[in-house]
Amino acid sequence: MTELVLIPREEFDRAGVDLALIADMCRANALVAVKRAGSGHIGSSFSALDIVVHLLWRELNVAEVGWDDPDRDVFFSSKGHDVPGLYAALHALGVIPSERLLRLRRLGGLDGHPDVGVPGIEANSGSLGMGLSKGRGMAWAKRFLGRGGRVVVMTGDGELQEGQNWEAFAAAVHQRIGNLWAIVDRNELQSDKPTEEILALGDLEAKLRAFGWHVETCDGHDHAALASAFADMGSVPDDVPKALVARTIKGRGVSFMEHPAALRDGDGTYRWHAGAPDDETFARAHAELVARIRERLPDLRLEPVPPLAETVSLAAEPESGAGLRTRVTDEYVAAAYGEELLEVAERRPDLVVLDADLASDCRVRAFELAQPSRFVEVGIAEQDLVSMAAGLARQGLLPVVNSFASFLASRANEQIYNQASERTKVVYALHYAGLIPAGPGKSHQSVRDISLLGALPDVAIVQPANGDETRALLRWAIDEAEETVAIRLAIGPSPRRIELPGPLRFGRGTVLADNDGPPLVAYGPVMVHEALVAAETLAARGTGLRVVAMPWLNRFDPDWVADEIEAHEDVFVLEDHSPVGGLADALRRTLDPSVRVTAFGVEGWPACGTPPEALQAHGLDGRSLAVRIDQALAVAARR
Repeated sequence: MTELVLIPREEFDRAGVDLALIADMCRANALVAVKRAGSGHIGSSFSALDIVVHLLWRELNVAEVGWDDPDRDVFFSSKGHDVPGLYAALHALGVIPSERLLRLRRLGGLDGHPDVGVPGIEANSGSLGMGLSKGRGMAWAKRFLGRGGRVVVMTGDGELQEGQNWEAFAAAVHQRIGNLWAIVDRNELQSDKPTEEILALGDLEAKLRAFGWHVETCDGHDHAALASAFADMGSVPDDVPKALVARTIKGRGVSFMEHPAALRDGDGTYRWHAGAPDDETFARAHAELVARIRERLPDLRLEPVPPLAETVSLAAEPESGAGLRTRVTDEYVAAAYGEELLEVAERRPDLVVLDADLASDCRVRAFELAQPSRFVEVGIAEQDLVSMAAGLARQGLLPVVNSFASFLASRANEQIYNQASERTKVVYALHYAGLIPAGPGKSHQSVRDISLLGALPDVAIVQPANGDETRALLRWAIDEAEETVAIRLAIGPSPRRIELPGPLRFGRGTVLADNDGPPLVAYGPVMVHEALVAAETLAARGTGLRVVAMPWLNRFDPDWVADEIEAHEDVFVLEDHSPVGGLADALRRTLDPSVRVTAFGVEGWPACGTPPEALQAHGLDGRSLAVRIDQALAVAARR
């Protein structure tokens, strides 16, 4: 990794009241934090930073009354992925120390999306569409409790595709919550495409005024214009909610990251929404920012950043819009999924693919380009996504629905329930499933989807361990399954190539380590690898362990279960999920009650950090598992 330097907090004091300069200084530090983390959201952070700095340095009363005063103004971002910029601003104010800023997306550092455990963070966010409603609750409570201060909520323009926002817009007017201010970061780009291509907002200002809000609009990078707009908003009667539509540029501050130039460079998609730049690109971006800062602060002092003790792998992080990952092998189940989907479509004219503004991450961009008439981009709106799919299925089509597992299974659970109750068939592709990657934080770690979907009748849940199994399970889901199927898909590869000899057989797993000992059943590329590490570690100590890769999470062949699982007194299950409602619970309902089933899963809130950090934090890495299994067997022997 290239040498990193940070602008120390003391340099911000020298910047005085030059807010544009302070914003650029924060951009430089946010860029360093994202580079050091190996992932993060640069484009959205940069588009919002002038607004964030203007609020924190000039508009809000926190500087006067302090962070603990109940009468303080409250500010938070609903979109959440712009938090590297907010962290950099809080560091500049002395709220977050340098050492913590440099632990972005690391265990014990700063979560990849906002968490109230971090000083200066007022609300958890990252799961889009909730912020305005949450802000309305805060503002209503302030009025009810007789407290002063406004509640200012920033949203993304793409985020406004979530219907909950419009419920909040209507309710705030009806409830006369005038101390609620909404700021729309109108950068006109989503994960990797313009909002007008995904789902056009049209005349946003007119829509908000029609709801009864007072609306201002201005250049979100012009501090004089921002000051004027906020002054006008402050003069509006107290019972009228206020909104500012701030026209911004995604990637602001780095010429080649700015829209629209970045769209041209990315062949129509935006490359800098998520992910960290490579060394050469980082050096160019950082040099451009520092050069502009030194035009106003010639003697700018920079502090070297201590090197990381270990290399950060980007393999298990999202890369919305980039589409540049070159290592497309069988280890990548997501890549195999996208390739097979396109092949199956050639012989299944009834197949239609739906997406929730995640085409790059969900590996369905190739399908969109090859089959545009059979691709539906719904935008950031999982409930609408699923209900539209239900309608397609009622007309005899086969919808394949794509989104991140944490949003699709939970937010649209009632819609999935309703669709399944109509006895139609839909294939749900739940991407980003499980604990890893852990850098984005708990809003994006899907460790409850199996329990949410497993409670629904006529929904089969599967998860492949490698590319070949991904292709086979997708073919089964499309061609053979008679019910709705949910396919959990890991976004990154296994640390090893997992070989699964033999064809896919319904309800049966594959024995990978055929030792004389109890079975350890696992699923997905990450956990199957850790199970094999545990078996290898125990084998070196003289303890045998049978590792079973089990792609079927709630559908079992009873004969196979009786021969391979029920024949043992102890069965261990490694869950890429909460221990509640996962594969272990499904097996308990199937096995004889005399069989002891022990689940090792994600206990409590999922840890944020690198993959090794998160796995170790939950005791789910192979070496920790070996110790836990050894202890469990010792207890069983004493019974």
